[in-house]
Amino acid sequence: MRSEYELRDLLESNPIIASIKSGDDLEAVLKSQCQIVFILYGNLCNIAGIASTLKDAGKLVFVHADLLEGVSSKEVVVQFLSETTGADGIISAKNNLLKAAKATGMYTVHRFFLIDSMSLANLTKQVINSDADCVEIMPGYGPKGIRWVLRDMEDQNLDKPLIASGLVCTKEDVTNALAAGASAISTTCTSVWDDI
Repeated sequence: MRSEYELRDLLESNPIIASIKSGDDLEAVLKSQCQIVFILYGNLCNIAGIASTLKDAGKLVFVHADLLEGVSSKEVVVQFLSETTGADGIISAKNNLLKAAKATGMYTVHRFFLIDSMSLANLTKQVINSDADCVEIMPGYGPKGIRWVLRDMEDQNLDKPLIASGLVCTKEDVTNALAAGASAISTTCTSVWDDI
């Protein structure tokens, strides 16, 4: 079974995660140095092919289960992804999917949208409940928000890697997020995929 500590090491070695949302992005990531890929598109008919293409290129693959067309938020989607895609992990905002994925041995990334102080206050409770391997926050361009989340997780003795995601568009955004304590960033902006 994979561990969050292995994931932490992978993120430290590969701090820029390519997030792909189209076939054009898929082609671009195959030419990039990014070793970790978040798939943010697809459906029941094509997700296995997308994941297989990435796996064949030696990439570590995560499927965003909440964005996959044609599936529900029931745990069976995790079984489907595990058995048909060879994905290494899932991304989700749903505790039940994260727990199911963790039980199968997949890596789990719990995604959060930080829109106000209430969402920040609830984050650690949700992570404790999901026991996800990693936390992803959006938007990820704000060092202050990254530091707040890390402080709150530390207060709860949650030692989880943090990925900053959403609106990370420049090398400066990447540098600022990592300097604020993020383990990695995730971006669809192809121009920064090979910056570090």
